[in-house]
Amino acid sequence: MPDTWTLLIIDDCAEDRKIYRRYLLKDPQNSYQIFEADSAEEGLALCQSIHCDVILLDFCLPDMSGLDLLERLKKRKVEAPVSIIMLTGRGDETVAVQAMKRGAHDYLVKQHLQLDVLQLAVRNAIKQSCLEVKLSKTQERQRLIATTALRIRQSLNLAEILHTAVVEVQQLLKCDRVMVYQFTSDMDGKIVASSKEPEQICDRLWDTCYQEESSFVTTQVAHSNVTTKQKNLVVAYSNLGENHRWRCRRRISHHHEASLSHLCFQTKEQLNPQINLVVPINLNQNNNPNPKLWGFLIAQPTSEDRLWPADEVEILNQVSVQLAIAIQQAELLAMTQAALVKEKELNKFKSQIVTTVSHEYRTPLASILAAASTIKQHGAQLNESRKNRFLQIIEQKARYLSKLVDDMLLVHQLELDKTKFKPQQIDLLQFISELIEDQQEVLGDRHELILQITGNHQSFWGDRGLLRQILLNLLSNAIKYSPAGGNIEIYLNGKESETLLEIQDKGIGIPLADQENLFKSFSRGSNVDTIPGTGLGLVITKACVELHSGSISLSSQEGQGTKVTVRLPKQHPNS
Repeated sequence: MPDTWTLLIIDDCAEDRKIYRRYLLKDPQNSYQIFEADSAEEGLALCQSIHCDVILLDFCLPDMSGLDLLERLKKRKVEAPVSIIMLTGRGDETVAVQAMKRGAHDYLVKQHLQLDVLQLAVRNAIKQSCLEVKLSKTQERQRLIATTALRIRQSLNLAEILHTAVVEVQQLLKCDRVMVYQFTSDMDGKIVASSKEPEQICDRLWDTCYQEESSFVTTQVAHSNVTTKQKNLVVAYSNLGENHRWRCRRRISHHHEASLSHLCFQTKEQLNPQINLVVPINLNQNNNPNPKLWGFLIAQPTSEDRLWPADEVEILNQVSVQLAIAIQQAELLAMTQAALVKEKELNKFKSQIVTTVSHEYRTPLASILAAASTIKQHGAQLNESRKNRFLQIIEQKARYLSKLVDDMLLVHQLELDKTKFKPQQIDLLQFISELIEDQQEVLGDRHELILQITGNHQSFWGDRGLLRQILLNLLSNAIKYSPAGGNIEIYLNGKESETLLEIQDKGIGIPLADQENLFKSFSRGSNVDTIPGTGLGLVITKACVELHSGSISLSSQEGQGTKVTVRLPKQHPNS
């Protein structure tokens, strides 16, 4: 509210105007700047040049009746309403009713006018006018918010929602730029929408509050409580230079509600910082009393000396609520669509399993049945060597079928994201050496596994079961697709933060056209001929590598062999 109210007295009696002025200047609660006019025309002229909060209007004027002047005053288009109090020398109730119907806030009789009566009437008129202004602004604000919310929620596409939000808010607040900042993890985030492209953006969140001396200008932030598990909340971005950042001075502990009123704009350089308005975007999930802090809605003003009035702060807060609802709806739709795609892929995968099983089981089962039938019918006539050969066939084919079932189950678990990563410290050199020795014993002389070691292999963390799958699958492929025998070379190179594993064979190789699909389920090279296989080995290997936060690549030339390279970090990010 202003310190001084502007009041206009329109009365042709100078003595009456003098009395009103004296009474009002003695008001202990309000201060007034008082103007006077002795005719209707002079009063109208003053109303054109100044805004009056209250007008004391005489009913009887020499050039126009008070009621006619009241009618003309009410027809004027003004930004803020004017409170009009009608004054008359007659206590005529009919006149009072007419004045009130035409828009007067009050009616006073001059003969009974006392100091306290006039002061109270003017105070009440001002109070009523302020309430009308507040109500009008509230209604207009709600209309704007409802319109903006409708536009924001017309789409279920997240990118479209965010773009619409920043454009609508920029027009609504008449500001320079509006941005949406989204958290991507506990200590990371980025600007995902802007009403105009920033020149530079620093998409980082800093784990510590102020660490160096800098000049800070407090950023006005809408009053809202947020919950976050970050120890320190610091949104960093740059639009004038790399040193401009959002920072939060208050430490925010786990599951602690803290006001964002300490967000500041920092610059190390001598640049004029802008005062920004920031509100949190909180997602309420599953009726959780502690909402998830999804990000921030940020408004930048057109000039650095602009202050944000309370109604604009409230508008941005309300838009933030509507934006949060739209984001939740978009995320729910995306999750539903992803689930449908996943279900479709799983159904396709199940069909492929049935097809593969029916195909891959046929030949081994036929061999098992033939060997078992031969032993049963002609066991007495077979020498020990022949019996052992048939039993060996049964054992080999049974192991193959068991491995096939295990692979199917493992791939199915990987498809459902149910495979758990259980890291532990491993002596990687010993682990790999023992596996290679076991394989060499089974292979005999047909293939030779050569292990070459360089670098440091200490302090490696991994999942023993998954590592076993990686190595055995790669060795199995190298052996299987080198039917002519030969050496298989394994290189183990320990670097500072990762371990490099390479397996090189001199086998049949993979046609270039087939290589891009080798890490997809049931995909195999077109030159495998009668070599048995399901096309699941590399899929399982890739999934196990990725659970270690590693990477796998393959290079091959048909007829000359294949090299598979696996990179595994020594320390898993979550270990």
